[in-house]
Amino acid sequence: MYRLIIRPILFLLDPEKVHHISFSSIKFFSKIGLTSLMKSMFAVEDKRLEKELFGLKFKNPVGLAAGFDKNAVLYNELSDFGFGFVEIGTLTPKPQEGNPKKRLFRLKADKAIINRMGFNNQGVFEAVENLKKEHKVLIGGNIGKNKVTPNNEAIKDYLICFDALFDHVDYFVVNVSSPNTPGLRELQDKEPLTALLNELQLENSKLSKRKNTKCKPILLKIAPDLTDSQLLDIIEIVSTTTIDGVIATNTTISRENLKSHALLIEEAGGLSGAPLKDRSTEVIRFLAEKSNKAFPIIGVGGINSAEDAIEKLDAGADLIQLWTGFVYEGPGLIKKINEALLERTAEA
Repeated sequence: MYRLIIRPILFLLDPEKVHHISFSSIKFFSKIGLTSLMKSMFAVEDKRLEKELFGLKFKNPVGLAAGFDKNAVLYNELSDFGFGFVEIGTLTPKPQEGNPKKRLFRLKADKAIINRMGFNNQGVFEAVENLKKEHKVLIGGNIGKNKVTPNNEAIKDYLICFDALFDHVDYFVVNVSSPNTPGLRELQDKEPLTALLNELQLENSKLSKRKNTKCKPILLKIAPDLTDSQLLDIIEIVSTTTIDGVIATNTTISRENLKSHALLIEEAGGLSGAPLKDRSTEVIRFLAEKSNKAFPIIGVGGINSAEDAIEKLDAGADLIQLWTGFVYEGPGLIKKINEALLERTAEA
């Protein structure tokens, strides 16, 4: 139904407008009590899907990647589609509008999206207010820096977000890999990245002692455009800073082997969707093999089918996330992946 009826109608409209329409619709359906219907249609409840990772129990391994619910508005409602966890953000200390519109483009021939949103969000403190209600799902907090903050002061921005969200999220994701904030990817270099993660770990320890609670898991989200040498640095940095894992990968700046119109391909921003599938899987496999599976990996990038998801898990991912695949395939994709994983368990 989604691909045959709903998607063709939505794809007639501006992508960012569709995002707002989708949000309003999900809110409305929830308000009129259709939550249980959505759950019955899409959620797969089975203990065999549960996964324990960095001290957290995920009800299934399929999560929603950051960028969809930036301001933590619909995390509970989105969990009704069957997600095992939902990532909010990327959040910054101060609200910011992001880059000028138009900034979101569909590449239908490639089942891809180019975005140059630029961390548009209402600020971390607004998100904290939204997070004060009861959570029905595990929540990851994806944190970044404001565009106006110079890189030499970036640590301050990440610490503000970390402190504000500490009591309200289950794990943290440090985003230094978006291509849409000028200079942000420079923070992936060995020295600044090590310094940033060490500071966050120090703050993690301080807050957990002060609040008499456990430290929060911290994950690093990396770009697919890193070289093998840079990926080896990432493995070393994870070990040195003792963070809990890696999310592989963010969007790519590569435009190789695309079928869409040249004018679309030339749009600046990060590319997500099907063309990213093989590269993100390569990165997952490289990290898993070269580190001897020393840390958990959440695999994301180009998952459009249950087979794509299983490929990521076989490459070394412990959990997976959807974003563009959710847009193109609809919520039925979550169910298909979880059912395929159960079939696999039964065959084993």
